[in-house]
Amino acid sequence: MPDLMTSFSFVLEIDGVEMASFRKCTGVESETETIEYKEATKDGRMVIRKVPGAMKWSDITLERRVDESKALWEWRKQVETGDIDSARRNGSIVIKDSMKKEVARWSFDRGWPSKWTGAELDAGGNEIATEKITITHEGLFRA
Repeated sequence: MPDLMTSFSFVLEIDGVEMASFRKCTGVESETETIEYKEATKDGRMVIRKVPGAMKWSDITLERRVDESKALWEWRKQVETGDIDSARRNGSIVIKDSMKKEVARWSFDRGWPSKWTGAELDAGGNEIATEKITITHEGLFRA
């Protein structure tokens, strides 16, 4: 019986190197804009035609627990200091099965961290401290 897909074991790879595992990922999606135009048929009836427009991809947002790694922070810092060309990297969101074997991969092109959010700190709470990173990119495909 094949291993069932779970949504809790996934990692971020940047330029082929595993950066971190995450607890949440959103924005793995693509969309084709729809262009509508009116057209009259030969018999004078008005119809609305729909044709594909430009492709667009959502930003990918990843959330993970805070630990000693500064890799995401340093990647974001490249953008903050204006080094956007060096910050653009190819990467992948990789889902793994219970045996840590890759079962699915979505790769993005020329991604860069457009937003980093640190942990919400509350002395009265008991939540795990997490950080979020939003990756803006120029294309997404299932590898």
